[in-house]
Amino acid sequence: MIKTYIIVALVSYLLGSIPFGYILVKLFLKQDIRSTGSGNIGATNVARSGAKGLAVATLVLDAAKGWVAVCAALWILDPVWAPWSQYGHFCVHVDNPPIFQVFAAPFAILGHVFPVWLRFKGGKGVATAAGAFLSLAPAVLVPPLIVFVIVVAIFRYVSLGSILAAVTFPVSAYFQGARNPLVVVAIVFSSGLIILKHHENIRRLLAGTESKFGRKRSVPPPDAMEKQA
Repeated sequence: MIKTYIIVALVSYLLGSIPFGYILVKLFLKQDIRSTGSGNIGATNVARSGAKGLAVATLVLDAAKGWVAVCAALWILDPVWAPWSQYGHFCVHVDNPPIFQVFAAPFAILGHVFPVWLRFKGGKGVATAAGAFLSLAPAVLVPPLIVFVIVVAIFRYVSLGSILAAVTFPVSAYFQGARNPLVVVAIVFSSGLIILKHHENIRRLLAGTESKFGRKRSVPPPDAMEKQA
């Protein structure tokens, strides 16, 4: 059993650590996304580079790897498993998700935040967390998504929208009566990690120097290479 947990953790971490934003920009634009804009390897900075199609692809793929990691946990548990088989609903288990799925989600997010391929300097895990928990607790994601959309639409700060969405996530779980303690712990851990990874954004927000979404920035801040987002 312990061996299975180790395998699930390793596979989830490696899947989460695939830096799609970095790969896509390197492949199609022959650039290092970390050297432009905010230094972010995520979809927002890819969009700032002018490659909106690659930004959408980055967002979708970063979310998809969280979903795949959760699904892969079931495959590790049962190698003959398929999304359309006896588990059904394409990996979605709202009431009582298998423990291996719950265990996989935080490790997928950790992989995105600390990718081994980029010397453990990765993103903030928002899209990957959304993909992972879309399988574990899809209804709980709705309020954070609404908060994110409203905040970004009004204030144009993706970082602020992400932070407030992460704060809303465990609150949403509480009010929607999330009963599985493992899911609750995974949600609280993931939200806390996302907020902690935004500490530089919080500093810039307070200082009034945070970049707004839609504004192209050609020169990265001094700490961009060290604080990937």
